[in-house]
Amino acid sequence: MSVRERSDVVIIGAGPAGLSAAIYTGRARLSTVVLEKGIPGGQILITDWIENYPGFPDGVAPFELMEGFQKQAVHFGAEIVTDEAREIVSDADSGNSKGWVVRGEKDDYPARAVIIAAGARYRRLGLAEEGRLVGRGVSYCATCDGAFFRDREIAVVGGGDTALMEAVYLTKFASRVRLVHRRDKLRGAKILQERIFDNPKITVEWNSVIDRILGDDHVEGIVLRDTRDGSLREVKVEGVFISVGMDPQSDFVKRLLSLNDWNEIRVDEHMAASRPGIFAAGDVVEGAPHQVATAAGTGVTAALSVVEYLEGATPPIYP
Repeated sequence: MSVRERSDVVIIGAGPAGLSAAIYTGRARLSTVVLEKGIPGGQILITDWIENYPGFPDGVAPFELMEGFQKQAVHFGAEIVTDEAREIVSDADSGNSKGWVVRGEKDDYPARAVIIAAGARYRRLGLAEEGRLVGRGVSYCATCDGAFFRDREIAVVGGGDTALMEAVYLTKFASRVRLVHRRDKLRGAKILQERIFDNPKITVEWNSVIDRILGDDHVEGIVLRDTRDGSLREVKVEGVFISVGMDPQSDFVKRLLSLNDWNEIRVDEHMAASRPGIFAAGDVVEGAPHQVATAAGTGVTAALSVVEYLEGATPPIYP
């Protein structure tokens, strides 16, 4: 493993938060390295269409939007590197107690400041059959796998915005979509609820959770448990799309930074984390609403705070 030259800032994650931060640090003429373990763009690349990002009244394809983010960041000098951050440690060898080293799979990346914009991963239901049947009927990505379920009955689990959008999207392919929700009211936006109720292909399974997923080599059905009386009933489906939230990708800093009970990084109003010179933005931080616009906004705030920090105007640090 080699050690690269010290940058002004290393940004972990090339989603909306990380790339927005890179645009601003690049414009401030800070040497900027962006680490991304996958394809630049983040989790929104697996969604079908974005219709609530300002400036696109007819909506925009996620890839098109994030390609613009990436080009703009590179235009202002950001270097995007394919690597996964494994750890952040003090840069003791630099002689600067405020310096950090981001240790990746391929290289070490010394920096004067770090912005963590690693995003979040899809949350699982925790069922015994879930892992075994991933790719065999169990999916976390409607746009990735929806076309495989043409003219089949499927289930979508969840009641938030993403689950509702996925349920509507999947009606393009499936003959019937069962939306499984543990309560008697949906949590998603009213306009999305209207689309659910107006779509004849969608049936809402109220007050229900999946007790088991049936099938050996592929999904053959689900067992629903009523959350009110515990009764069980079997429903035949060939696909299960799980959309019950996301978990922040913060494991690599859990011993370094202050996290809340959900492992989200605690930050102050400057997006400063609990160690000087480390900032965080986007879905990985406490209270993030998991929207592209807010991720971009927190990325901008983190970048501006880094500029002030490196100029000596240290913002308050989260206790």
